Amino acid sequence: MDFFLTSFIFLLLLSPISLSDAGSIGVNYGRISDELPSAVKVVQLLKSQGIDRVKIFDADPAVLKALSGSGIRVTVDLPNEILFSAAKRASFAASWVKRNVAAYHPSTQIESIAVGNEVFVDPHNTTKFLIPAMRNIHKALISFNLHSSIKISSPLALSALQNSYPSSSGSFRPELVDLVIKPMLDFLRETGSRLMINVYPFFAYEGNSDVIPLDYALLRENPGMVDSGNGLRYFNLFDAQIDAVFAAMSALKYDDIEIIVTETGWPSKGDENEVGATVANAASYNGNLIRRILTGGGTPLRPKADLTVYLFALFNENKKFGPTSERNYGLFFPDEKKVYDVPFTQEGLKHFRNTPVAGDQRVSPPINGGGVSKSLTGSSWCVANGDAGADRLQRGLDYACGEGGADCRPIQPGATCYSPDTLEAHASFAFNSYYQKKGRAGGSCYFGGAAYVVSQPPKYGRCEFPTGY
Repeated sequence: MDFFLTSFIFLLLLSPISLSDAGSIGVNYGRISDELPSAVKVVQLLKSQGIDRVKIFDADPAVLKALSGSGIRVTVDLPNEILFSAAKRASFAASWVKRNVAAYHPSTQIESIAVGNEVFVDPHNTTKFLIPAMRNIHKALISFNLHSSIKISSPLALSALQNSYPSSSGSFRPELVDLVIKPMLDFLRETGSRLMINVYPFFAYEGNSDVIPLDYALLRENPGMVDSGNGLRYFNLFDAQIDAVFAAMSALKYDDIEIIVTETGWPSKGDENEVGATVANAASYNGNLIRRILTGGGTPLRPKADLTVYLFALFNENKKFGPTSERNYGLFFPDEKKVYDVPFTQEGLKHFRNTPVAGDQRVSPPINGGGVSKSLTGSSWCVANGDAGADRLQRGLDYACGEGGADCRPIQPGATCYSPDTLEAHASFAFNSYYQKKGRAGGSCYFGGAAYVVSQPPKYGRCEFPTGY
């Protein structure tokens, strides 16, 4: 447990970037829009942002040609509409692979094929065709000697689970287990492929905002939640949802199957009843998720399993049906300007400082505020941001003095730093203790926007703030 409290959550709090043992970030390139740039321009955009993985929802020739020679790894999709044909006729599957895969690979680096998408929730009842279609596509890959370099899977919606809370109780819907789940997992095991899942914490938060803390949904600092079934502590809903899938597979004795997250995202705009759909929350979710993935490490249940995650989506798509949020998942507007600023690479994270976001409010730290003296030293300290509010300061103080492991003995009654007896003064001491214990590493002075770094020694009464341990 100490590992997650001191290491895992620390990575989430903007820790320094390691160039090894990290996950990978890709993006979904949807095109349900009449105002997007050409595929050639899109490839240029991807390269300019350092995005080296892309997933498309078909096998469009213009897109695959534009990606040729780009070095970007590609996942193509065999649409639900043709699952029946691919399942019933091996010749159709072979022709599809020849036309849409073999004709472009390896110049276009196709690394996987998504056979269908969220087939179990498809109203056209295509579930029974999924496994035969996957096997026919695999046979076709073998015929072109591409089966070793190109893997096959099928993205599942989280609704394929019967239970997902707590994570340890994760289980698949009973009616799907023998029909398709076990046969699919057998196929993935045989072919060395990963299970594709689509994970959207936004949906869970939107429907349960009265019980799910926003910080927990957005991967911001929070005390975490303990799974009553396995005793593991979760610091974000994303990990909890993934571990529910791992637990569901484990219950069926498929502990050896890895997971790839083929879709996740957060809308920047929504209808009035779509709670949490704002630019600030979308920036917070995607920015924190990117850092969490690129800094490496798995989930509490699978701590050594680095993840590949595809963000949804590259662009806002104006022709999508449904609520307003459906048209506002994009990281970019059609004119290629960012909807909000997040980096996509380890190098970008090194130079990126995310403005603390509290709900829809951005907190700006006061200048020389909070009793900070003006004398300069060569060190740095972490102090409380009085403008963050008492609730946020108290939560940060409780975390720092509890699970965070800060030395809070000096701010106990009668101790050297108890006076002044104010929340801001005590929080500042606790935040700084945590910050110094973490070696003043980037991100260890954040506490959900309740703290910030200063280069002047703080002054609260006669209390001296440490600069190291």
